[in-house]
Amino acid sequence: MARLHSRFLHCLTFVFYTTLISHSSSTLESDFSIIDSDSEVLLFHQDYSPPAPPHPPSVSCTNDLGGIGSLDSTCKIVADLNLTRDVYIAGKGNFYILPGVRFHCPSLGCSVTVNISGNFSLGECSTIVTGTFQLGAYNASFYNGSAVNTTGWAGDPPPETSGTPQGLAGAGGGHGGRGASCNVEDGKLPEDVWGGDAYSWSSLQNPWSYGSKGGTTSKEVDYGGGGGGRVKIIIKELLEMNGSLLADGGDGGSKGGGGSGGSICIKARKMTGSGWISACGGNGFAGGGGGRVSVDIFSRHDEPKIDVYGGISHGCPENAGAAGTLYDALPRSLTVDNHNLATVTETLLLEFPHRPLWTNVYIRNCARGTVPLLWSRVQVHGQISLLCRAVLSFGLAHYGSSEFELLAEELLMSDSVIKVYGALRMTVKIFLMWNSKLQIDGGEDVTVATSWLEASNLVVLKESSVIHSNANLGVHGQGLLNLSGPGDTIQAQRLVLSLFYGINVGPGSILCGPLENASSDAITPKLYCEHQDCPIELLHPPEDCNVNSTLSFTLQICRVEDITVEGLIKGSVVHFHRARTVSVWSSGIISASGMGCIGGVGRGNFLHNGIGSGGGHGGKGGLACYNDSCVEGGISYGHRELPCELGSGSGIESPDDSTAGGGIIVFGSMEHPLSSLSVEGAVRADGESFEGTVWKQEYSVSNASSIAPGGGSGGTVLLFLHTLTLGESAILSSVGGYGSSKGGGGGGGGRIHFHWSYIPSGDVYQPIARVKGSIHARFHDHCMLKGHLSQAGFGSGQFGGGLGRDKSGAGENGTVTGKACPKGLYGTFCVECPAGTYKNVTGSDRSLCHRCAASELPHRAIYIAVRGGNAETPCPYECISDRYDMPHCYTALEELIYTFGGPWLFSLLLVGLLILLALVLSVARTKFVGVDELPGPSPPQHGHQIDHSFPFLESLNEVMETNRAEESQSHIHRMYFMGPNSFSEPWHLSHTPTEEIKEIVYEGAYSIFVDEINAIAAYQWWEGAIYTILSILAYPVAWSWQQWRRRMKLQQLREFVRSEYDHACLRSCRSRALYEGIKVSATSDLMSAFVDFFLGGDEKRTDLPPRLPQKFPMAIIFGGDGSYMAPFSLQNDNILASLMSQLVPPTTWYRLVAGLNAQLRLVCRGWLTVTFRPVLRWLGTHANPALRNHGVRIELAWFRGAPGGYCQYGLLVYSVEEENGHISLGNTNGRVRTELRSR
Repeated sequence: MARLHSRFLHCLTFVFYTTLISHSSSTLESDFSIIDSDSEVLLFHQDYSPPAPPHPPSVSCTNDLGGIGSLDSTCKIVADLNLTRDVYIAGKGNFYILPGVRFHCPSLGCSVTVNISGNFSLGECSTIVTGTFQLGAYNASFYNGSAVNTTGWAGDPPPETSGTPQGLAGAGGGHGGRGASCNVEDGKLPEDVWGGDAYSWSSLQNPWSYGSKGGTTSKEVDYGGGGGGRVKIIIKELLEMNGSLLADGGDGGSKGGGGSGGSICIKARKMTGSGWISACGGNGFAGGGGGRVSVDIFSRHDEPKIDVYGGISHGCPENAGAAGTLYDALPRSLTVDNHNLATVTETLLLEFPHRPLWTNVYIRNCARGTVPLLWSRVQVHGQISLLCRAVLSFGLAHYGSSEFELLAEELLMSDSVIKVYGALRMTVKIFLMWNSKLQIDGGEDVTVATSWLEASNLVVLKESSVIHSNANLGVHGQGLLNLSGPGDTIQAQRLVLSLFYGINVGPGSILCGPLENASSDAITPKLYCEHQDCPIELLHPPEDCNVNSTLSFTLQICRVEDITVEGLIKGSVVHFHRARTVSVWSSGIISASGMGCIGGVGRGNFLHNGIGSGGGHGGKGGLACYNDSCVEGGISYGHRELPCELGSGSGIESPDDSTAGGGIIVFGSMEHPLSSLSVEGAVRADGESFEGTVWKQEYSVSNASSIAPGGGSGGTVLLFLHTLTLGESAILSSVGGYGSSKGGGGGGGGRIHFHWSYIPSGDVYQPIARVKGSIHARFHDHCMLKGHLSQAGFGSGQFGGGLGRDKSGAGENGTVTGKACPKGLYGTFCVECPAGTYKNVTGSDRSLCHRCAASELPHRAIYIAVRGGNAETPCPYECISDRYDMPHCYTALEELIYTFGGPWLFSLLLVGLLILLALVLSVARTKFVGVDELPGPSPPQHGHQIDHSFPFLESLNEVMETNRAEESQSHIHRMYFMGPNSFSEPWHLSHTPTEEIKEIVYEGAYSIFVDEINAIAAYQWWEGAIYTILSILAYPVAWSWQQWRRRMKLQQLREFVRSEYDHACLRSCRSRALYEGIKVSATSDLMSAFVDFFLGGDEKRTDLPPRLPQKFPMAIIFGGDGSYMAPFSLQNDNILASLMSQLVPPTTWYRLVAGLNAQLRLVCRGWLTVTFRPVLRWLGTHANPALRNHGVRIELAWFRGAPGGYCQYGLLVYSVEEENGHISLGNTNGRVRTELRSR
C-alpha cells in the first residue's frame, strides 16, 4: 500500500471535497457519479442512514495501485493487489483490471470506489473482493469468470434496525427478507417466529444497505455468517455483464445462522451478457434472508441470472430464509423469488408507492410475502402474480381487525395461497386461480366482517382452487365467473355473487354459504328460526346486491344474466335475484338440505327416554312413541300460497344428537321473476335425517348416546318464474328427514310454491312448464313415476326412518302449490282444462274444471281441446269424421232429409220424385238407344230399289245413304277400346299396335300416345264413390251420373286427339302438321269406343289404303251391355257404312243394321245363351242369304275386351271365299262364339 497521509492532508481533503460537492463543478461528477442522489430522501423514511463522509483524494495509478498508465488516460492493473483500507479511484481516463488479477480489500466494510469518465473492464478470472464496491464509468465490461464479491464482507447494517438476530438460536440474519428461525414456540404459528427482521424497504429502488450477520448457537464463539456487502454500478452507456456480482450473506455452518444478502444497484443505458447477479441469504443452521437488488436498464439484450432467495436452513430444511426483493425500474416491477426453497419465513411488503405506481409484483417459487401494516393498500398498475407455492398474506394472524386493499389489472395465482387476516377489498380486471387458495379470516370483529372481491372482466378457478372466508364475502364482476371443475370452491359464512354476465359452476365445483364446519371464531349468520313472519327481503329484496349482514340471505346470486350449475350450490337461504336464466345440469345440485333450523317453530318434542318426534313445517312432524307413550310431532306452520320459512329440526342444540330442517331456496322475486329455470339435476331443501348426522362424524355416536331425535322437516322452495323445464332425471324436493332408527318420528314435508310471473291464456296460451322429472314434498319413493307430484314426509316406519320402532309415525305431507290460474287453466302449472270441461273462474283446483253438458253435444260429435282451455259454455266440439258436417254432424243426405222436414216427409217427397223420374226416363228411353249424334247425310234414292228380302223392314227405305268417299278412301283401320267404360273398368287401348297400323305409326311414340289416352280415360276414385252411393239411394240418379261422366270422358278424349295431341305417333308429316289421321268415336250408349286411323296423303304407298276385301275378316263390336237401359246395338256410323258400300249396297246395309238392332233389343244380359239364339237364326235366314249375293258373310262373335274376363260381343265380317278356309264356328258351354285364327 502507498504511503499514508498526514492528519493535515486529511483536513485539507475534507474541505476540498465539501466545496466540490456543494458547487457540483466537477466535470467528472456532472456527467455521472456514484454519489447517491437520493440520499436526502432517506431522511424522511424510517430506515435512516446518515450521509456518507466525502471521499478522500483519488489514489494514483502507479504509486498507490502499482498499475501502468494514468487514471486520466488509461490505467491498467497488471498484478494482484491487497488493500488494507478504503480506496477512492477517480480520473478522466479508462481503468482496466487485466485477466487473472485479484483486486482485494479483505476487511469488513472495506470500500472500493471507481469513478472515471472512460471505460472500465474486469478481465477474465479477475476478482474484486471488498465490503462495498462502487463503479461509475462510461462503459463497463465484466468478462467471463470475473467476479465482484462482497459475500460476507458487510459492514454494520443501518442503526436502529433488527436484522441481526438475538439469542443463541442460530437464526438467520434479515434484510430484504426475514431470517429463518428453527425454534418452535408454544402458542405461536410457524410464521410468527423468525430470526433477523427485514429493513430498508423504503430504499429498495436504490438499495444501499449492508446485510446483517447471522445468529450463533454459542456464547463463546460467534458462528453466525457475515452479511452481504454492497455493490453499486452506474454506467452511462453499455454494461457487458458476463461475470458475477455477488452480495450474498455468509454461511454460518451447522452452528450459526446464515447472514442476510446485501444490496446491489445497477443503472445503465444498455446491458448485454448472461452473467450472475446475486444477493442471496447465507446458508446455516437457519438460513439468512435475501438481500435487495435493483436494476435500472433501458435496453436489456440478454437476461442475466439474478437471485435474491434466502439461505438454506440445515436445522430445519423446510424453513429456509425468506426471499429478498428484486426491483426492475424500467417496468417498475417487484419480484420476490425464493428459488423453490420451502419456507415459512416471510418477506415484508410494506407501504407501496402511489406516485408512480408499480406496474407488476411477482411472488413465486415458494416465496412468502406479507403485508403486515394494518389498513394497507397494495396497488399496482399491472399484474400481481403468485406462482409455484407462493404465499401472500395480509395482516397478522390472530389479529383480524383491519381492512386491506388490493388493486391491480390482473391477479394471477398458480399453486399459491393468499391469506387475509381481517377484510379484503380487491379490485382487479382479471382474477385467475390454478390450484390455489384465497383464505380470508375475518375473526370476530364485526367492523371488518365483510370482504369483497371485484373482477370486472373474468374470474376463473381451476384445479381445485378455493376462495374461503369465515365471514361475509361479496364477489362482483361484469364478465364471467367460472368454477371449472372438481374442487373449485367459493365459500363463506355469507356469500353474495353479483353483477356478472354469467356464472358457471362446473362439475364438482361448490358455492357454499354458510360454512358447514365453521370454526368457533367465524361470524355466524343468524337465521330467523323462531319467527313465522316472512322476511320482507325474500319477496322484495333490495336492488343494490351488496353484502348486508342484516338480511337473511346466506348465499345470494344477484344481477347475473345466465347461471349454469353443474356442481353444487349450497346454503341456508339461497336466493337468485334479478337473474335471467338458471340451468341445472344433470350433475348439478342446488341444495339447502339440512341447512335450516335445529330448533324452530315446528321443532320436535322428546319423551323422557330421549326419543324425539319429527320437526314440522308444511306438514306436521311424525309421532314419537315408546311403550304406548307418544309425543306429538312439530306443528305445521307457514303460508301455503307464498311460503318463505325455514324447516324445523329435532329441537336439541347438540350438533351430535340433533337434526336440522331444510333451508330456503328462492328463485327470483315479486318484481324480478326468473325468466327461465331449466333443471336436469336436483333442487333440494330436504330435512336432515339423523343417520346423516351420524355419518358426518368421524366415529359413530349412536350406540353411546341415548338420544334418538326425529327427522328435520323439509324447507321451502319458492320460485318466481316465467317458464320451467324439468328433465327426466330432474328432482325438485322439499322432503322431511328420517328419524333415528331407535324410534324417532319422521320429519314433515316442506313447501314448494310456483309463483308464475305471467300466465298466458286464451289464444296466446303457451305452456309455462314442461315437467318430466319428479317433484317431492314427501319421502323419496323409488317407484314414483316421472313427472309425478309427491307430498308426504319421511316416517320412522317407512322407507328407512325408525325401522326398529314401527309405532312411531311418519311426517305429514308437505305442500306443492302454484299461483291461481286464469280461466280455462288449472293445476300447479296452469295447464289447459281437459277436453269436455270448462273453467270460468280463477283458481288452480282441478275441481274447478266443470264437465260440459252432455245435452249440448250432438250425436257423432266429441268435445275438443282449445288453446288456452275452455272458459265458457257451450263447449267446443267437432264431428267424429269429415263425412259429417257441422253443427249437427249430419251427413249430406241427413242434412237434406232434415231440411225437408224429417225422414217421413222426405221419404214421401223422394218416392214422388222417383215416380216422376221413372216416367220421364221411360218416355226418353228411345233417345238413349238411337244412332250416332252425328248422322251422315241421307243417301240418294235414285238408282236404288227396295230389297224385298226383308219384308218386315219395309219402312227402312227412308233411311238416308251417305257418301263419304273421301274418308273411306283414306281409312286404314278401326281399333276398339277394351273395357265397358265403367268406373271400375274404364276404356283402355293395348300398347302393341296391330298389324294393320304398324306401317303408318312409330311404335315408341304410339306407346306414349296409348299411355296418355289411357290416363285420360281413367276415372277418379270419387266418381266411382258417388256412383256407389247413388246406386244405393237412387239408381236412376246413379245411372244418369254415370252417363254424364261417360259423356264428359268421351269429350275429353276427343278434345285431346283433336287439339292437344301432336300426332307424333304417325309417320305422315302432313297428319302431324294438320293434327289429322286419328279420330275417336263411341257408340251412343257410351259403352263402346274406337279409334280410326287414316292416311295423311303423303305416304305415296300404292298398297294403302287397303280395299275392304283386304280388311277381311273384320270385327264390328256392338254397343251396350244387354241391359234394359243399354241393350246391344250395332253402331252404323258414316265410315263403316262407306266401307261396307264397297261390296254391299248402302240400302241393303242400312236395312241389315236396322233389322239386327231389332233382334238385339230382345237379348237380355244374364240369359245370353238363350236370347242370342233368335239372333243366330235371323242371321242364318235373313242376313247372310241377302249378303251372299255380294260375296260377304257375317257371324255373331265374342271378344275378350279386358284382362279381368269382360267380353265384348259383335259381328265378324268376311268374304264368302274365306268361309271354309279361315273361319271355324263352334258352341262352347252353351255360349256362342267364333274364333279367328289369325287373332
